Amino acid sequence: MPYLLAQPEVAPDPYNQQAVHAAVDALTPRAARPSLLERMPKWLICIPLTLQWLWLALRYQSLTLPTVANPALTAGGLVGEGKLEYFESMGPIALSATAPYCAIPTGRMYTGQQIQNIMNHAGLSFPVIAKPDVGLCGHGVRLVATIRELLDYLTAFPRHETVVLQQYLAQEGEAGIFYVRYPGADTGAIIGLALRSFPRITGDGQRSIAQLIAADPRAQRLLRSTRHQSSYDPKRIPAVNEMVRLATIGSTRVGGLYADGGQYITPELTSAIDAIAKDMPMFYFGRFDVRFDSLRELAAGRAFSIMEINGAGSEAIQAWDPNTGVIAGFAMIFKKQRILFAIGNAFRLRGFKPLGVLALARLNQRQNRLIARYPPSN
Repeated sequence: MPYLLAQPEVAPDPYNQQAVHAAVDALTPRAARPSLLERMPKWLICIPLTLQWLWLALRYQSLTLPTVANPALTAGGLVGEGKLEYFESMGPIALSATAPYCAIPTGRMYTGQQIQNIMNHAGLSFPVIAKPDVGLCGHGVRLVATIRELLDYLTAFPRHETVVLQQYLAQEGEAGIFYVRYPGADTGAIIGLALRSFPRITGDGQRSIAQLIAADPRAQRLLRSTRHQSSYDPKRIPAVNEMVRLATIGSTRVGGLYADGGQYITPELTSAIDAIAKDMPMFYFGRFDVRFDSLRELAAGRAFSIMEINGAGSEAIQAWDPNTGVIAGFAMIFKKQRILFAIGNAFRLRGFKPLGVLALARLNQRQNRLIARYPPSN
């Protein structure tokens, strides 16, 4: 694997928050209750999205047209693709902005030394993030700090699948950057930027972590989340103003908070992301999930590290900002669908054939079956 740019120094305790996510809190205070869109059951959200999908399918005469929006990816990245499909297709520009990684196939017994050798070859050191190659919404994603923890994770993982190890990034900020480029266009655009704040509580020197979570409507999501394993001590009483991060992942399913960071979309950031996307074969639609230290640097298109990429199945996660109303939120998601179909149609006109309905259903079934078997996230 090619040498990658050096990453920020890993903090000894990755759960020790070194800086408050002040910029995110200024946009959307953590005290804000989950929005109506966040609280709506998934099946209810899917009704209007399905109706528009069917309308677009009728208009373009294809139910699965988005599967060619990124022709080089399995199903265009709509469902069932692997993280390695993105990483291993990268050229030097994209690789230099991506956290170091390696792949470990399961189904065989590894010694601690064998794992260490694989990590050393990829330039990885503990702590690392272990995650499924085929995944969704942070399921199966775990922070592991030792060889023993990693071996336990591999043992619990489905056999004959692939685990991706990636360097843990200690940078405090996280953003989802939604990128699109129409076939034939010289440049692409960023159509959305979401700032993600991890599930956390702030101590008052009196109440335990469990009591603080019980008093926080957003943090309570952590307790209701399936396939997630918390690692904090619920009886511990944090000091006054001590910030306690409750999970490795920042998904809303475990109490993460998304804030619309559209104001940080700049020509400089757009140019940087455009260069990365163009350094990947036929990548035209998707979201780059990145870590960063400074919003100023992020807006300048510098000092960010890619940890994951999603294709046609990317969510417009800025719509989950509690300050965004239901109508405005759905408008963002509807816009994403319309662009997705338009790009897919452009590639169909160039001779690319969308995946069949049954083939797409099989990919979705396999992905769901795997998610149910992954070790819990943390």
